Amino acid sequence: MPNVWTHGVWTVKEGHEDTFVRAWSGLVREASARFEGSPPILLRDRDRPNVFRTFGSWASIEVVEAFRASELFQHAVGEIRPMLEGLETFTLDEVAWDG
Repeated sequence: MPNVWTHGVWTVKEGHEDTFVRAWSGLVREASARFEGSPPILLRDRDRPNVFRTFGSWASIEVVEAFRASELFQHAVGEIRPMLEGLETFTLDEVAWDG
């Protein structure tokens, strides 16, 4: 079965970029020890340095749902949200292709 991916577009308030990266990194450290999946990737937009994108590959949708429902995630997002101008999240299915 193909992996489930999550993708986030995090638009951070100007001046809060470093604090956001530290908070996101702390969440990832804790989550990696508790939830099955590949380590996520954090990317920063070159043209808009306050826009970050995250990508994570998960073993199943059940793991994604458990992570999002966890106290760890809820607490971390609660700390991060005041730093944000906006957040878009996506849950994606990997597509098998001939190649």
